[in-house]
Amino acid sequence: MPRPRPRPALAIDVGRRRIGLAGCDPLGLTVTPLQALARASFEADLTVLAALIAQRRVELLVVGLPLDGHGQSTRQAEHCRRYGLRLQSALEASGRSLPLVWVNEHASSWDAGERFGLHGDRSGRLDSLAAALLLEQWLQDGPEPPQGPS
Repeated sequence: MPRPRPRPALAIDVGRRRIGLAGCDPLGLTVTPLQALARASFEADLTVLAALIAQRRVELLVVGLPLDGHGQSTRQAEHCRRYGLRLQSALEASGRSLPLVWVNEHASSWDAGERFGLHGDRSGRLDSLAAALLLEQWLQDGPEPPQGPS
């Protein structure tokens, strides 16, 4: 599969308490972990995420799905899928239509903890480092977003 077209993207690692965030530059060369978002109501999350998307001129959302070791959906993966679709829909309703891609994030938090020595971190830093790994994975492997609605 060819690599996806580089563009400013925002990776979202949806958790129950925090959302890890990472962004990349328009050329897809630099991935930057961003301040994690402490979960509140969806409307409060949307306000913060919409401002971040506008500020960074995001053109694509990358949402992690924590599939199991066999690539099958989990309860948390379904939660992440619903959240990503709801976010995409809410952004579209406000005039900001963004393509959405899914990346298997199986063990991304564990990988980030190992790589950066942050097991047990509750500051949100680990969540955003996991989002950065998701974004790096997408830049390397794709998928390119489907044409039309997700």
